[in-house]
Amino acid sequence: MPMQDYAGRRSKVSRGEARIRRAFVGSVVAIAAVAVLAGALYWLTARQATPTPLEEARIRTPQAPAPVQPGVSEAMPPVVPFTDITAQAGIAFVHVNGAYGERLMPETIGSGAAFFDYDRDGDQDLFLVNSREWDAHRTRGQPPTQRLYRNDGNGRFDDVTAEAGLDLVSYGMGVAVGDYDGDGWRDLYLTSLNANHLLRNVGGRFTDVTAQAGVAGADDAWSSSAAFFDYDRDGDLDLFVVNYVKWSRDIDLEIDFRLTGLGRAYGAPLNFVGTNNVLYRNDGDGRFVDVSAQAGILVFDPVTGNPVGKGLGVVPFDLDGDGWQDLIVVNDTVRNFLFRNRGDGRFEESAIFDGVAYDRNGKATSAMGVDVSRFRDDADIGIAVGNFANEMASLFVTTNGGAPFVDEAVLEGLGPASRIPLTFGLLFLDYDLDGREDLLLANGHLEHEIHKVQQSQQYAQPPSLFWNCGDACRGRFVPIPATAEAMGDMAQALVGRGIAYADIDNDGDLDVLITQNGRRPALLRNDQDTDNHWLRVELIGRPPNTDAIGARLELTAGGVTRTRELRTARGYLSQVEPAVTFGLGPLEQVEQLRILWPDGSEQIIEPRVVNTVLRLRQPSTGL
Repeated sequence: MPMQDYAGRRSKVSRGEARIRRAFVGSVVAIAAVAVLAGALYWLTARQATPTPLEEARIRTPQAPAPVQPGVSEAMPPVVPFTDITAQAGIAFVHVNGAYGERLMPETIGSGAAFFDYDRDGDQDLFLVNSREWDAHRTRGQPPTQRLYRNDGNGRFDDVTAEAGLDLVSYGMGVAVGDYDGDGWRDLYLTSLNANHLLRNVGGRFTDVTAQAGVAGADDAWSSSAAFFDYDRDGDLDLFVVNYVKWSRDIDLEIDFRLTGLGRAYGAPLNFVGTNNVLYRNDGDGRFVDVSAQAGILVFDPVTGNPVGKGLGVVPFDLDGDGWQDLIVVNDTVRNFLFRNRGDGRFEESAIFDGVAYDRNGKATSAMGVDVSRFRDDADIGIAVGNFANEMASLFVTTNGGAPFVDEAVLEGLGPASRIPLTFGLLFLDYDLDGREDLLLANGHLEHEIHKVQQSQQYAQPPSLFWNCGDACRGRFVPIPATAEAMGDMAQALVGRGIAYADIDNDGDLDVLITQNGRRPALLRNDQDTDNHWLRVELIGRPPNTDAIGARLELTAGGVTRTRELRTARGYLSQVEPAVTFGLGPLEQVEQLRILWPDGSEQIIEPRVVNTVLRLRQPSTGL
């Protein structure tokens, strides 16, 4: 089908979205005439270039040449090798996406992973999401299932899928972890194509309670990420489910998306109608109620009446420090959502006004992964977003501790080095334990043969690791070269999708797992040898929020206070461990640790030792 036909199809789907975007850009023009002039000069130059087939596929103007990467002044990143221990750790999992030649869009998206302690033995176990073969094209006698690996505490994992009751066949996408019933055992929510599953953990064995809990979702829904969080502050964990696009095999084949030189290709989301996300309120009796409409999280195009969202990533966080959990939801090729929690059971969608709806050029990006951090160790909050190939990653940062946000990816050194790769998952983490949170991006393309039509692209791409050098550099984030000398096995090319981290071997540093689409995951052991000190904090909340999801921790050491929020739903389709790791660099003592528990109570302690795990139980009455 000619490319202009796709443009026409897109205009029917998102004419209203374009109107909102033009209004936004118009306001920027009125406020910043200089920016308009610069943009016009760029447009006059860029319009002369011939778009690549991939850029045609996304109907996107080519990016301007990448600015010169800000250099390092005095600080230099330490060498921290990561070692791929997937095989020796006993992880034999291979992701199955069902691809057989028709190039159906769901084959490109998955999948996620989660580190969590399912058996309460103190070690972080590993859950890997799997998809399956299509019904009309089955080649395996035994269908692939989800997979659970039990950690023995020394970095060795045993497959306990069957005995744990998780040998579930589903076209899985992502996973959320949370003790929704407050019994002290962490439960799982599996997002899938057409059918989601709530899996209750009963003493280390999981039971599918989806039907009685009322959280299956629509039969034709395509769910991606999900998050357990307490949006109404009633003590139990509610559930937010992100949905992608309205999809079926017939719709996909009818669109018949093609790339010049490749033939039929995986379709772009802008050719599909959007969907709405779902908010389930936990009623505390094992059942959830869909409160999406009354909570104000449904977003419709004012012209077409269709849902706007094409969501892939979500992170709950407290934007304004009022104790109520807000939500950032990133959408693929349409504007992002920022849901501000009003504290009365309702949310206000404010992404346009708060500056996170579009990128620095006022355009919607192909946003996939998202994470939130106070990476500057001050009051400002940063929201990092992973985007498509030839799009820089976004780094929205608040101004003087409050909205609106400004995209500072270029100024902070992240933008130029993140332009070429296609990024799915990304996470803030302090990989070298110097106290500052660094940034890791999982990269990998959709098309196996993309190099034939775009020489800058490969199907498998190495991850991008950015070291946070603090104030010592002209750009805060310094890209680590993707070489074995600088990164060890993390420099290997992967078809990266989700990222999760945990201290799997109890040595204090964070190990990383990156899932691959249609391949085995990569379990990367952190072999840093910096002699930096650390303190890990595990919170035990009062039931029903036994993991204290939503707690805020403020650690003061060396006169610097660093703030972390306890949230496990981060990145893309995946979950990290609930423990919070504070790197201390050369410091050997901590002045103070302040904990603001989810119910608003405060606890202040003075840790006397470092290089240890501090387990704190929430006081029975507020302090």
